[in-house]
Amino acid sequence: MAIANDSQQPTTVSKNFPVKPKLKPKPRNLSQTPESKYWSSFKPHQIPGLVSSINSIVFSPTTSHLFAATHSASLTLFSSQTLEKHSAISSFKDVVTCSSFRPDGSLLAASDLSGLIQVFDVKSRTPLRRLKSHTRPVRFVKYPFLDKLHLVSGGDDGIVKFWDVAGESVVLDLFGHKDYVRCGDCSPVNGDMFVTGSYDHTVKLWDVRVENSKSVMEVNHGKPIEDVMFLPSGGLIATAGGNSVKIWDLIGGGKMVYSMESHNKTVTSVCVGRVGNESGEEAMQYRILSVALDGYMKVFDYGKMKVTHSMRFPAPLMSVAFSPDCMTRVIGTSNGTIFAGRRKKKENVESGIENFWSLGRVETQKPMLRPTYFRYFQRGQSDKPSEGDYLVVRPKKLKLGEHDKLLKKFRHKEALVSVLNGKNPENVVAVMEELVARKKLMKCVSNLDNEELGLLLSFMQKHSTVPRYSGLLIGLMEKVLEMRAKDIRTCDALKGHIRNLKRSVEEEIRIQQSLQEIQGIISPLLRIAGKR
Repeated sequence: MAIANDSQQPTTVSKNFPVKPKLKPKPRNLSQTPESKYWSSFKPHQIPGLVSSINSIVFSPTTSHLFAATHSASLTLFSSQTLEKHSAISSFKDVVTCSSFRPDGSLLAASDLSGLIQVFDVKSRTPLRRLKSHTRPVRFVKYPFLDKLHLVSGGDDGIVKFWDVAGESVVLDLFGHKDYVRCGDCSPVNGDMFVTGSYDHTVKLWDVRVENSKSVMEVNHGKPIEDVMFLPSGGLIATAGGNSVKIWDLIGGGKMVYSMESHNKTVTSVCVGRVGNESGEEAMQYRILSVALDGYMKVFDYGKMKVTHSMRFPAPLMSVAFSPDCMTRVIGTSNGTIFAGRRKKKENVESGIENFWSLGRVETQKPMLRPTYFRYFQRGQSDKPSEGDYLVVRPKKLKLGEHDKLLKKFRHKEALVSVLNGKNPENVVAVMEELVARKKLMKCVSNLDNEELGLLLSFMQKHSTVPRYSGLLIGLMEKVLEMRAKDIRTCDALKGHIRNLKRSVEEEIRIQQSLQEIQGIISPLLRIAGKR
């Protein structure tokens, strides 16, 4: 028979783990994606003081990129570089609903609730044309793509009109909508085609070359349409209605591609933005920006069909626009405030300036390192690794606290006394939880002398009413009073701790009773308010 020798068995080395508090919640550190970093790089700027709701915001297509905001019975132009007021047009008799720049940026058309459409010179702000044919308020007006002579408009009379601006006359009256026409957009690839959205839940595609003046295509959003726009390819459109934004494929016969329903309230406006402004692949990453009455702006990547960024504002949002140079984002609210964001542009240092400053600089050569120098053995320690390098990480030495070292040696009472002398209540509770797991806490309490017991009672008096610690300490308090009752009666110092503990408990009970009384007063009022 073979006899096993214990000395030949391999020894296992146990790892040391410090005691950590379990009751402290861990903070949530959400890693920010490159997409979120891009949209967060727009420095916020608030433009207050406008009279009423910002119904429409539109950017000029020229390099200055002024943006026009319609509010009340006026239209204000702002600079996209400084975000300051540039000029204002107030020759309106009613609330201005929409505006549109001509493709060359020299003229600006605007409509109002009186049914009048006016065309202004941007520089002089003088009205050049007055187009009057709608019998009800005009809700949208738009210049076609690369067309300086015509306008498209729609309003509450349910009629879409195609205007000859120079002659101040209507070229076509397009019928088909059964309710208010609220929005529209022109195709970016064809100046003869445009879409309109109505409160009859439908979006119609029109072509002015069709003789019978009927819509070429129709899609049903399912909710009253608040905004509609062409996507840059010209073959897709995005519609906003209810709490959803839907994408439709016009080339595929009006098939719905995707429905984004991330808003909680009605989506009021949508626009297209680009991620980046340099040439290359980054410049072609288009996003849909949508705003709603819930105060949120959502960024939707319709290539990957997902929401990539979300931002909250303190008011219901009515309009949104993004500058063609990808440097300015503007959002209008219902209380007359504009939240504009300007992205910082990295300034590249010109090589000529660098050469100028380097002319008078004398370059000194560093001496060659040799094995006789001390710096020879310290070389390379400050170098950073490149992408292809394999890193060998040196494990960090684990530092244990005094109570952790005592727990490691199974000196439970000394570990409890050591942590009670400290000033960190989380460590005290963590050690108590460890002793409970080892079934040694009550034995430690029974072996404490009067001075050490006073430390424990003082700790429970300070922290027994803290919600994070009360679950453990209240149960421990009952056990301590039951187990050490004789010692407490014979020691005046311990009696003082018990009196303080009693006062803190009575004060907590009084606070809880007051809160219950307040809750009893508020609950019927909330119930009555909910019924209304």
